Amino acid sequence: MRTVATAAPLLVYFSSTSGNTARFIEKLGLPAQRIPLLRADEPLVIDEPFVLVTPTYGGGQGRGEEKGAVPKQVIRFLNDERNRRHLRGVISAGNTNFGDSFGVAGDIISRKCHVPHLYRFEVFGTQDDVDRVSDGLERWWVLQSKSMTQ
Repeated sequence: MRTVATAAPLLVYFSSTSGNTARFIEKLGLPAQRIPLLRADEPLVIDEPFVLVTPTYGGGQGRGEEKGAVPKQVIRFLNDERNRRHLRGVISAGNTNFGDSFGVAGDIISRKCHVPHLYRFEVFGTQDDVDRVSDGLERWWVLQSKSMTQ
């Protein structure tokens, strides 16, 4: 287990077979664990504070903004209290073509788990997204680490 006072959080992410979210995670270069794609895979259990990175599905196309937006694998991961209690924030991927539903999976998780929705990024992230998330996440995590140790 890493110490809480590290300058960067552990990122826990889900990426489908498209690999878009995985490519964004690779660009960030931070410690990361991937939520398994298949139900038959060994479930991931996290025992330290982390930030979740998730894609948004659906885009609210005729099914209601929230219906199916959070990947089932992410829901299953967060339904395990051992994981949910260590969640500190969420970052969502999406497609700006979905308008108001862009990155809505992060809004849903933020609301249900009472953590901040830190960032949204387009599909697999532009260099601007990578820079913004890297810089902001490091500063935010240092503040979080201080409050966790007090």
